[in-house]
Amino acid sequence: MAVTDILKMALELEDGFHCYGTSFGANKSVSGELVFQTGMVGYPESLTDPSYRGQILVITFPLIGNYGVPSRETRDELLKDLPAHFESNEIHVAGLVVATYAGEEYSHYLASSSLGTWLKEQGVPAIYGVDTRALTKRIRDEGSMLGRLLLPSSPDISSTTDLSAVITRSTTPVQNGTQNGVHSWKDDFETLPWVNPNLKNLVAEVSIKVPKSYSPEPATALKHPSGRAVRVICVDVGLKYNQLRCLVKRGVEVLVVPWDYDFTQLLGEEYDGLFISNGPGDPAMLETTVSHIKDALDKAKTPIFGICLGHQLLARASGARTTKMKFGNRGHNIPCTNRISGRCYITSQNHGFAVETESLLPGWEELFVNANDGTNEGIHHIGRPYFSVQFHPEHAPGPEDTEFLFDIFIDAIQKCIESPAALTEPVIFPGGKAEENLKLHPRVSVKKALVLGSGGLSIGQAGEFDYSGSQAIKALKEEGIYTILINPNIATIQTSKGLADKVYFLPVNAEFVRKVITYEKPDAIYVTFGGQTALQVGIQLKDELEALGVKVLGTPIDTIITTEDRELFARSMESIGEKCAKSASATTLEEALDASEKIGYPLIVRAAFALGGLGSGFADNKEELIELCNKAFAASPQVLIERSMKGWKEIEYEVVRDAHDNCITVCNMENFDPLGIHTGDSIVVAPSQTLSDDDYNMLRTTAINVIRHLGVVGECNIQYALNPFSKEYCIIEVNARLSRSSALASKATGYPLAFVAAKLGLGIPLNEITNSVTKSTCACFEPSLDYVVVKIPRWDLKKFTRVSTALGSSMKSVGEVMSIGRTFEEAIQKAIRGVDPSNLGFNETSALMSIDQELQTPSDQRLFAIANAMHAGYSVNKIWEMTKIDKWFLSRLKKLSDFSKVISQWSPRTVPRPQFVEAKKLGFSDRQLAKFWSSTELEVRRARLDVFITPIVKRIDTVAAEFPAVTNYLYLTYNGRESDITFDDHGVMVLGSGVYRIGSSVEFDWCSVRAIRTLREHGFKTVMVNYNPETVSTDYDEADRLYFENINLESILDIYQMENSSGVILSMGGQTPNNIALPLYRLNVRILGTSPEMIDTAENRYKFSRMLDRISVDQPAWKELTSLEEALEFCDKVSYPVLVRPSYVLSGAAMNTVYSKDDLAAYLKQAADVSREHPVVITKYIENAKEIEMDAVARNGTMIGHFISEHVENAGVHSGDATLILPPQDLDPETIRRIEDATRKIGNALNVTGPFNIQFIAKDNEIKVIECNVRASRSFPFVSKVMGVDLIEMATKAMAGLPLVEYPPVTIPPDYVGVKVPQFSFSRLSGADPVLGVEMASTGEVACFGRTKYEAYIKALLSTGFKLPKKNILLSIGSFKDKLEMLPSIERLHKMGYSLFATAGTADYIQEHGIPVKFLEVLPEGSDAQKPEYSLTQHLANNMIDLYINLPSSNRFRRPATYMSRGYLTRRMAVDYQTPLVTNVKNAKILIEALARQYDLEVTKVDYQTFVPAPQSESTTAPLYRQLQAPKAVQLPELLARSPFRGKHILSVSQFSRADLHDLFTVAQEMRLGVQRQGCLDILKGRVLCTMFFEPSTRTSSSFDAAMKRLGGEVVQINEAYSSTAKGESLADTIRTLGCYGDAIVLRHPDESSAAIAAKFSNVPIINAGNGAREHPTQAFLDLFTIREELGTVNGLTITFVGDLRYGRTVHSLCELLKHYDVTIQLVAPAGLELPAKVRDALKRRGQLGREEATLTEDIVAHSDVLYVTRVQKERFEDQDLYERVKAAFVVDNAVLKTAKTNMIVMHPLPRNQEIAEELDFDPRAAYFRQMRYGLYTRMALLALVMAP
Repeated sequence: MAVTDILKMALELEDGFHCYGTSFGANKSVSGELVFQTGMVGYPESLTDPSYRGQILVITFPLIGNYGVPSRETRDELLKDLPAHFESNEIHVAGLVVATYAGEEYSHYLASSSLGTWLKEQGVPAIYGVDTRALTKRIRDEGSMLGRLLLPSSPDISSTTDLSAVITRSTTPVQNGTQNGVHSWKDDFETLPWVNPNLKNLVAEVSIKVPKSYSPEPATALKHPSGRAVRVICVDVGLKYNQLRCLVKRGVEVLVVPWDYDFTQLLGEEYDGLFISNGPGDPAMLETTVSHIKDALDKAKTPIFGICLGHQLLARASGARTTKMKFGNRGHNIPCTNRISGRCYITSQNHGFAVETESLLPGWEELFVNANDGTNEGIHHIGRPYFSVQFHPEHAPGPEDTEFLFDIFIDAIQKCIESPAALTEPVIFPGGKAEENLKLHPRVSVKKALVLGSGGLSIGQAGEFDYSGSQAIKALKEEGIYTILINPNIATIQTSKGLADKVYFLPVNAEFVRKVITYEKPDAIYVTFGGQTALQVGIQLKDELEALGVKVLGTPIDTIITTEDRELFARSMESIGEKCAKSASATTLEEALDASEKIGYPLIVRAAFALGGLGSGFADNKEELIELCNKAFAASPQVLIERSMKGWKEIEYEVVRDAHDNCITVCNMENFDPLGIHTGDSIVVAPSQTLSDDDYNMLRTTAINVIRHLGVVGECNIQYALNPFSKEYCIIEVNARLSRSSALASKATGYPLAFVAAKLGLGIPLNEITNSVTKSTCACFEPSLDYVVVKIPRWDLKKFTRVSTALGSSMKSVGEVMSIGRTFEEAIQKAIRGVDPSNLGFNETSALMSIDQELQTPSDQRLFAIANAMHAGYSVNKIWEMTKIDKWFLSRLKKLSDFSKVISQWSPRTVPRPQFVEAKKLGFSDRQLAKFWSSTELEVRRARLDVFITPIVKRIDTVAAEFPAVTNYLYLTYNGRESDITFDDHGVMVLGSGVYRIGSSVEFDWCSVRAIRTLREHGFKTVMVNYNPETVSTDYDEADRLYFENINLESILDIYQMENSSGVILSMGGQTPNNIALPLYRLNVRILGTSPEMIDTAENRYKFSRMLDRISVDQPAWKELTSLEEALEFCDKVSYPVLVRPSYVLSGAAMNTVYSKDDLAAYLKQAADVSREHPVVITKYIENAKEIEMDAVARNGTMIGHFISEHVENAGVHSGDATLILPPQDLDPETIRRIEDATRKIGNALNVTGPFNIQFIAKDNEIKVIECNVRASRSFPFVSKVMGVDLIEMATKAMAGLPLVEYPPVTIPPDYVGVKVPQFSFSRLSGADPVLGVEMASTGEVACFGRTKYEAYIKALLSTGFKLPKKNILLSIGSFKDKLEMLPSIERLHKMGYSLFATAGTADYIQEHGIPVKFLEVLPEGSDAQKPEYSLTQHLANNMIDLYINLPSSNRFRRPATYMSRGYLTRRMAVDYQTPLVTNVKNAKILIEALARQYDLEVTKVDYQTFVPAPQSESTTAPLYRQLQAPKAVQLPELLARSPFRGKHILSVSQFSRADLHDLFTVAQEMRLGVQRQGCLDILKGRVLCTMFFEPSTRTSSSFDAAMKRLGGEVVQINEAYSSTAKGESLADTIRTLGCYGDAIVLRHPDESSAAIAAKFSNVPIINAGNGAREHPTQAFLDLFTIREELGTVNGLTITFVGDLRYGRTVHSLCELLKHYDVTIQLVAPAGLELPAKVRDALKRRGQLGREEATLTEDIVAHSDVLYVTRVQKERFEDQDLYERVKAAFVVDNAVLKTAKTNMIVMHPLPRNQEIAEELDFDPRAAYFRQMRYGLYTRMALLALVMAP
């Protein structure tokens, strides 16, 4: 479509409201009644529905036109001359209003044109770009009203005319033309009278003109006893063709007659039934038709059935009244309850009038009632076969659930033909009577229920079960049921106070569940909320539960077994005629090969009973099949071989059913990726975008049939494969439990699936549960979405060595993000950014990939490959050929790719507003646009706000705004014109953890939720921001407002400013929020808790290291890396091994231990890749040291609570992978004392308020700090729950300024230890080496309790799925040290009766010590078969080994990455064959000791925590745990007492040594803390400072003034203009005079010798504040302090001075000070203003001088860490011409910084003239105003050091 064809259009409502959009239908204006419809599919059917005659239809679903329009020519197979795909011969709506329109890029195999083309053909106008949600709310609140679509009166107003900038809203309807003489918007548009269609006889317009007959297929035709066909008269008052199809396909002949036709004579003789169709308008206008129907009722010759308008006409004929509704019911999800049976059906509706139930005459009763608004939906006669319904049982569009009413009508006809007596009997409806149904399915009486959790988070079973289980527990609690939970996952909300009444931290396996049941005697159990883990327990205990007196709630276990056993499932589906993929099961390899012959390749192989596709894959040939089967048989006794349908669409539905057989589908989802990638690794879009109404409802009906057949009660998920070129589909699987998709669907729709499912399991019918979002409608409905949701998985494959990145049928992702937008483009861009903060959105990236290979074999980089392919010019067709991703998705992405090229031609200041708005509507972020425009994020933000482009807030309400919602589940969008909420809460924002990944998982969600709950308990309004669908924090009832939005600078600022929030808590969500702490703080966001500057001090190694030195806390030796030579030198000095790691990363990304010189080079490259912006650091690695974890809370730097836990493994294993013990069992009291002391000092130095965590290593009582996180850490939930003190609650109170108890008493039993064990997912990550190291590898954690650490450890280990060894143990120990350490443990194993096997070296060592052992080895390929008794691989493959202890030696000699050691191969085999594996010596020792102790593992009091005592139980209190005194803060006077400057003059920077500078800056740091804590200090109380300025000064004079006053002193200011200087007094005399009044003098004077003269005559210290062009020492100090604080260090930097270097005294002083540092200095000055020769020579002599230029080149900027810009000072010039020539020589703006580093800074001593553009002020690199604040602290420090008493 050419730009000129795109016309602007206006929509006006009769209440005066108007808005603009773009025309995409016929070019004409139209008037009609404005109504809305909430259906998400079926626009071709809706537009041709005659009931819409004369109406302007607003479709609430925002993405319209996606699947085009089918051929108008294709004829119906049954009705011959009628169109196949439509409901009438023409479009009946007067006009169409939508939010976004797909244009010509539609996608469906049946489509023959776009929607716009069809609208033009039919002469129907349409508009897109309108906020349809706002319109819907208006209609909902004010009622249906007249509207008109108006074209421009002149062709000048095209779609690019920016009307949005001046959108107005007149409060009163305006007459056409000008208003009060002022130009009105109406002047630009056509004029048209208002038309009310309800005043017309619309039926006469749409009804058939002459009678017409339709006959059925001879094979299905029903015969009358007389031999003629069974015939029905159909009164066409606006007939939809599908009603005709539904009658004719049931074998009756239908005569369609006009609305006013008198059919009464034909009934009973020639015709056997009367059917009255739907239609438009007011039934009161059709008196003729009503009189004919009344006649038919009186004659009583045939059954009568009416639909919609037909129902209203029948009611009026029977004597009832009809009334106009406020806005009608139009949608496909409206629940109607059958008054007879109590069953609730989902119906399709389209009407604006309703029957008044109370007006029904005797003999008539209500048949159906609307479950939402209580209006009438059907009537029937109690003595005659007459009935009618308001809804559309013929659907099209909409659900097919009530089509059976046509069968009832035909049955009634047949009965009346057989026996005329049937004419005096009512129609019989299926489903029985409501009272009988309630007796058949009574509510389940439960007092005490047991819920099984899912255990540790693993790939395929992650945080979604914390959410689902929490919801289930909430539902049970609401019903008053005492709830017990078994879940060893200590990091979750589920296992916290406030949910279950009692929590058992025990393994979720049959053995322990059995013990808990015996101990607790519950009445009922839920096994469907704990993923596959809980399901397996249910299956194993199936036959015992009844005997134990426990009822299984929800879906029966037999159903679960059917869905889990693929063969049974396939047979079950066959029995109801549903198709599964062609498949066969096999229990041996031979059977598998036989099956493959029958089915044919390509095949998919799956292990039965396995989670998330474990042990599955694709096989293209026999070899691949054999390999896959071997692995699958290790995971499961049965494998399934299926036909592969790669390239088909994958579609999912979430289905809910209650015990009364009410069924709904809550959400359908379409995978962006075609079939072949596990759905957990697919991008998923909800609702589906490319399914037509036919497709959608075909699969929906199937889903409901399947769930009914299986007997599921609760929720289940069904997955389909759908052939994109036909209606062929097959069922892939059904999960009869809450799944990952269920959590996603709940968050995508706002429908709480798990909560509802838990209620259904108690026998509560769906229609008796309230929709928790609207609080007014019922839960038996299908949500309508008016937005689109995109889920993208997050992979962390880079964390593992040798892991395959290819995606297939086995899931590999560790987390997922969800985003919400009003367009697909907006949503997918948000989601891409959510996956990783480094992603800008969908745009070209410099990813290293072969595009073709990536497109053909998908990996975790596939989306970026598509972006790069599009950028490189690949067409949508070409990419589709290679990926089979639906073209609709690809064309949306192509639009983004094309738009990014177009938008790049502008800049933030030149971009036209409509294009800027379009960019934001398409989801481009400010940061992304900054990249296109070579600008900065904050400059783009400023430009955007300057033209009033801001996001609006929309609410998710499950009903597309049809009913008001009470929850605040929100998202931001640019596709709209008004927000759904008002902003008057001023709530506290808590930022969540974002996407789960290795290193940041559910524990941070626990912290966020605990923070939110604590704030709410104390009356704070709260705002949660998170974008992870698996979490409890994104549950909309946790916070007062939930924003489902990304945690990045743009979104958080937008929300903070809109909400006018009272503060932000960043410290609960792990590293994601911490990364934006400093930028937020610098933009004046109020951060609650520790200052972001202090967070930066802890994160920046230089600052942190200096701080530790200052407070005398030890740390391992370290050095920053700039070159390999330096690195080698440092390593030689401290000796290997060393640790290589980058700064600012989470969970040790690219951290490595290096054992030799050769390793170093290889590792450095890898580390530098991770974080180019931040330096790489080498640290001395201390071997055989113990690692200790400290979790603490402080308030204003004072510790108020802490716990210490010890690691089992030695230091060197990432703390996230370590086994933790609490209370510590083996720590020396002296070590504990030192750790507490160091923590106290660090907390004080960082002035912490809130949570912090420090990791220490201890060796021989020496402790060193490894790292400090000033935020909540991974171990907070563990220590809080073990010790019974919620540290997060305490931290939140400290941050919010609430009263709290410091060191609350700890009550734990005497013999009580908690042990936390990591949960790994190596079995999912084919190829990954399962060894522990400095890189974190675990995906979750579990914790159990015991009387000793050994008992707790063994329970925790069992919780991770570890199986204890029965007989055979294999040992392979690398280093001699480990052999020595293991020997006593090996002896114990022998004594305990285990058979020991070992590899070569280990076997020799064990035999030498007299212990019998059998030798095994890894034999060369092919020789296994000859010597199976010696083959290690054979033993593993045949599951002959029960436990494999493999302790690899440290790899001191680097092998090539491709080399696979035997150790690696056998470790990997153990994982693949499910053999328990231990790879750490400390773990092996604790395990063997625990085995030797032979615990009975019975349930004891330490295994559970009781939050609410069970009825009749008693609670006991335990003794106290030790309490600590609060620490004493370090006093500043100690630092000042040793001041080298007391009483000294400060005249020149040359006075200062490096040590002096160190002291000055240390005191400046303390001053900063003091100001932050107290505001003013009393250090110089009683002291007086005189300031004497002979030159103008703002900054220097006011900062000395402020500094003195902040120190408690007084200032006497002398102004030269009013001093005795005017009378000729000499400087010497002035100084002597001032010396009599003050304790020090600050002097600025234009004479270069002034400072020296003053010092000569003064008896008090002189501080030089500038002596002419010579020096400005205090400015140089503050400049140096600024560099140090901003960049962490001065060493190694490149500093570029720009501007007037000749007179710039600040530059001269700073150059002198920089002699103490290793820096490179670049000089850029115009001719005549070069650096004085003396200063330049000094630089050259010191080897610091870099490049000298007269212009500021890109290259110089690119290499600069500091760009120091100076003012060209007019007052210093003798030659004014020279000044004029050079004054504007340099201007530093965004364009100059285009090539600059991300973490460089721009400095300027200020004031500025033109040398720094104002646009730069918003760049985070602009440090010049921060420089002023650093100046205050530096000058305070200087004054204190000089003047302190």
